Amino acid sequence: MADTTRILVDLVRLPSVNPMGRPLTGPEYLEGRVTEYLVDRLIKAGLNPVRQTVSPGRDNVVVTLPATMPGAPVFLWDAHQDTVPVDGMRIQPFVPVIENGHLYGRGSCDVKGGMAAMISAIEQLSVLETRPAAVVFVASVNEEFGFSGAKAFTKLLRTNDSESNNEGDDAAKESMQKVLSEGFDLVVVAEPTSLRLVTQHKGAVRWRMKVCGRSCHSSYPENGANAIYSASRVALLLESLATDLSLRKTSHPCGGPTLSVGTIHGGIGVNLVPDSVVLEVDRRLVPGEDPLTARREVMDYISAHCPTDIIEHEKPFLASAGLSNEGVGAAEAVARLRKAVADTDVEAIEEVARYGTNACVYAEAGLPCVVFGPGSIAQAHTTDEWINLGEVEKAAEILKDLVVCATGL
Repeated sequence: MADTTRILVDLVRLPSVNPMGRPLTGPEYLEGRVTEYLVDRLIKAGLNPVRQTVSPGRDNVVVTLPATMPGAPVFLWDAHQDTVPVDGMRIQPFVPVIENGHLYGRGSCDVKGGMAAMISAIEQLSVLETRPAAVVFVASVNEEFGFSGAKAFTKLLRTNDSESNNEGDDAAKESMQKVLSEGFDLVVVAEPTSLRLVTQHKGAVRWRMKVCGRSCHSSYPENGANAIYSASRVALLLESLATDLSLRKTSHPCGGPTLSVGTIHGGIGVNLVPDSVVLEVDRRLVPGEDPLTARREVMDYISAHCPTDIIEHEKPFLASAGLSNEGVGAAEAVARLRKAVADTDVEAIEEVARYGTNACVYAEAGLPCVVFGPGSIAQAHTTDEWINLGEVEKAAEILKDLVVCATGL
């Protein structure tokens, strides 16, 4: 039987930091070490994992576990390989430490705990003589910054073979087609939900905004146009719009829309008047809002209040409409996971979330999704990130039960 804690320890020891769009390189960046570990482990378990290249150095891992009976439901399980950066952490990020039933380390909660539970469940299911459901597991890349791994995977579901141009696309499609006659009956996206079922969450649109000025020597600042001054005005306007959005009434359980500035970069030296400043903007969406319409509102607001400033808006590097609990098969999908949770003596609680996940990509592809996993979002991305090991073990048990009892719905 798989040792779920051992798997999690192994995963945390392997850095897989997402550079978050920055031109950073080094042994801690990108998902390659985790990818190699997963491929090796799944092969040793007698499975046939496939690497699907998403971008240089970043591969999804796809593995299919078929059912042992015809006409069985097919479940998709997703867990992302990447973590957020480790800047400012108060613990050694890649030295997993277990204390009082908690495992500490970067990614332990978001989302290597959920990944360990899925791998453990798959390994346990792989040795059973009877499996009433099939599972396709994808360990996706780049969830934290752009969902590109999930997007590359879902592209396989809607394109012809002739349109596949990434290494591993054909092999991944062939693997899935062995079990997938129509569509997935349930998508489980691993995130730290404290074993609750998240059926709705917000979307987001994110892009870079460049405020332009004119450079000159700082001894003659009047000869230039200081982009930092202009960008400061833009930042304050974004704060004002964020306040207006927070007052926008909505009955949606996810709450209203939000806006924030995540990063700001400009200037190359104290003795030069800077000619540009770049801000990264995060506009969170209520499920159902259109990302590009929301972005246009921000752009028009800035333009109306800064008519003389030169501001360039890059294309969004993320645009997601979020996760809704509406759609074909959504109710039945939730019912399947709810039953598995209840069968393992955990209270089956449904809730909504303000964060975003890969589920928005799968939902956009028409798949019924539930976000579920061990750990609390309150520990995700923190300076002493940790997860309750009891929840990781329980998550593996629930996922195994989801397959074993699939015919009992």
